[in-house]
Amino acid sequence: MQALEQRILSEGRNLGQGILKVDSFVNHQVDPILMLACGQEFAKLFKDSRPTKILTAEISGIAPALTTGIAMGIPIVYARKTKPITMPDTVFLTTAPSHTKKRDVEIMASPEYLRSGERVLIIDDFLATGQTILALARIAHAAGAEIVGVGALIEKTFEGGRDLLRDLNVPIESLATIIDMREGKITFKTRADE
Repeated sequence: MQALEQRILSEGRNLGQGILKVDSFVNHQVDPILMLACGQEFAKLFKDSRPTKILTAEISGIAPALTTGIAMGIPIVYARKTKPITMPDTVFLTTAPSHTKKRDVEIMASPEYLRSGERVLIIDDFLATGQTILALARIAHAAGAEIVGVGALIEKTFEGGRDLLRDLNVPIESLATIIDMREGKITFKTRADE
């Protein structure tokens, strides 16, 4: 998606070691117009998957998941990192390594909002190592839901996450695909790379 790639090039910062800072429009401050366009693009890409619910991870996945939910007219559930007192005692819980926190984090979802038989579309901000998306898939499977697709705003192919997710046997779509971040550069996949 050209608009997202342009924002990454103009405002994103390559911090080294595979870390891409997109805080000014995705992770801390959110550009709602850009996220709305991303949500509409995901809705087009996954319309044939007929999801009934979108699942994401707190907090950076919420904006693209929400706009996708708006475009598709379906609810979103976000896996939380801390358990509020309003959540039931029994939850779907797993862990995932955090690339930016440099430690494992727990993520959980309530069985009140994720049920057996639902068709779940996973949307997140990044597809890097694939560990967070795989953790979301474990939550969906624990609920008895069927995963029908995975969407990421930004994919970093050199971290191998797509390969980790192949066993899900679902469509995986990224709106901006980065193939190289060496030497402070940000290089996107082009049609010639396919």
